[in-house]
Amino acid sequence: MSAEHVGEGAPLSGSQLTIAADGYTAEIATVGATLRSLRHDGRDLVVPFAADEVRPVFRGAVLAPWPNRVVDGRYAFDGTDHELALTEPTRQHALHGLVGWTDFAVEAHESDRAVLTTTIAAQAGYPFRVVVTVEYRVDGTGLHTAVTGRNTGPARAPWGTGPHPYLVAGPGTVDDWTLTLPAAEVLEVTPDRLIPTALVPVHDEFDLRAPTVIGPRFVDHAFTGFDRDADGTAAIDVVAADGHGVRVTFGTECGWVQVHTADHVVAEYHRTGLAVEPMTCAPDAFNTGADRGLVVLEPGAAHTAAWTIAAV
Repeated sequence: MSAEHVGEGAPLSGSQLTIAADGYTAEIATVGATLRSLRHDGRDLVVPFAADEVRPVFRGAVLAPWPNRVVDGRYAFDGTDHELALTEPTRQHALHGLVGWTDFAVEAHESDRAVLTTTIAAQAGYPFRVVVTVEYRVDGTGLHTAVTGRNTGPARAPWGTGPHPYLVAGPGTVDDWTLTLPAAEVLEVTPDRLIPTALVPVHDEFDLRAPTVIGPRFVDHAFTGFDRDADGTAAIDVVAADGHGVRVTFGTECGWVQVHTADHVVAEYHRTGLAVEPMTCAPDAFNTGADRGLVVLEPGAAHTAAWTIAAV
């Protein structure tokens, strides 16, 4: 988990990789294999941050071997109890996996493509060895990301992944934008610690299947039960008043999406972008298992999840 790849003179966010094609330009930072910025014809599609800045609020990071939270940092797997470090101190959970602050090695860097990799070493709380490979690629249809976990250890390993982009539709803030989220179910959570409770049909402020102005509503919930096309692809749109916006698409390997209106005590972060995070599993899936999307990697097996961010 060390940052052995960061050179002495590198920016705080790690080595910088730029890829571009057909009007899209993405800047990748190696710490966390982070999407530091994404623009289309000069327009921001995600909230960026500076290269020589410690990445704020997981902005653009890859989340693995779990996205979201493991409640209390505790789970049982294959008959053994495990306890993870609590990395969300205010709520006392293990948050967003183990690679967010790892400096990834660069396996390939071409004009329109970058591949980064790291190994999650077997450790207390997660005694499994998984190689994580992240591929970013741009073309005329957007930025395509694929994350693969490959179990190189001797035992089965629990696995989940997802990204953490904060989307920017256009001028204004989250309140001004229109969201189309074609999900039939929402995972309710406790108000204080965001502990998952019941999976219920979308209702009231969480029914966003038709284009809806976000307004002042607060959302920090996981959704599932997506409308998908014949190929199994689902799409989420965030659009500004001028008609421009961002679309996130993802396949059936991502059965869940966390959406967060980015309410934050730091004024400069507050509701400046909408977090839209396709996930292979629900929050706390290490405890709820396959019913909530947990992937189990057999020794030698691999799993890939992919998503695309595009301008609309």
